[in-house]
Amino acid sequence: MATYTTISVEQTGSVLTITLNRPDVLNAFDVTMQHEIRDVWRGMRTDDSVHAAVVTGSGERAFCVGIDRNQPMTAAEGTIFGTSNPFMYDDPGDDLGPKSCDMWKPVIAAVNGMACGGAFYLLAEADIILAADHATFFDPHVTYGMAAVYEPMKMLDRMPFGEVLRMSLTGAHEKISAATAMRMGLVSEVTDAAGLLPAAMELAQVIASQPPLAVQTTLRAIWAAHELSPSQAMSMAPAILANGMSPAALLEGQQVFESKVRIKPKVR
Repeated sequence: MATYTTISVEQTGSVLTITLNRPDVLNAFDVTMQHEIRDVWRGMRTDDSVHAAVVTGSGERAFCVGIDRNQPMTAAEGTIFGTSNPFMYDDPGDDLGPKSCDMWKPVIAAVNGMACGGAFYLLAEADIILAADHATFFDPHVTYGMAAVYEPMKMLDRMPFGEVLRMSLTGAHEKISAATAMRMGLVSEVTDAAGLLPAAMELAQVIASQPPLAVQTTLRAIWAAHELSPSQAMSMAPAILANGMSPAALLEGQQVFESKVRIKPKVR
């Protein structure tokens, strides 16, 4: 496994834990982190030993506070904005998320503090979001003279329209609590700080324990249905199903069924 400077990566069984590791700047991302996260997502595509991932931040203060504003802010200085031509703008968070890297294995985000601005590139493309009870969500762009564009566009798929508007327009003056985020459907589960990573790992391990092709096909089908019209999604369903029904996975599932050993499910 590659060695990184801004993130740490650890594999436990078939689950990969990715920790944003720049606590001195509240896990803000810079050019290096952008490239390192992309490298992990791209690597997961071809690593059959990894079935699921958990992404979190180091410490308890922040999951990620977006782009590191201490790095150069103009193209001439080598920033991740890439070009001074506004019609050829390189979005700095464009490939932070797994789906933007064409990686279709389940990703659980464990939000362990502040998540704001560019953090939404990751959260918008996570499949399940868990949060510590002290976690907060906000978008400070407008407060600091920057238009909020890409992040709220992505979050419209995860939050109600009015909530995205309120978060984006209030800037740094208002934060969404973990409890409110769960109420609006952004967060699936809230735990105390100590229980966050264990809960995320338990969930990831449960998902990763099942036939991976069945899981990945299900994931792809649901995201396709979310992004397409109902009729477009249904027209694609037979092809997705045909590609995701391997004889080996069906045999494994049949053996589990015929064993008559039934899983005692967790009730939440």
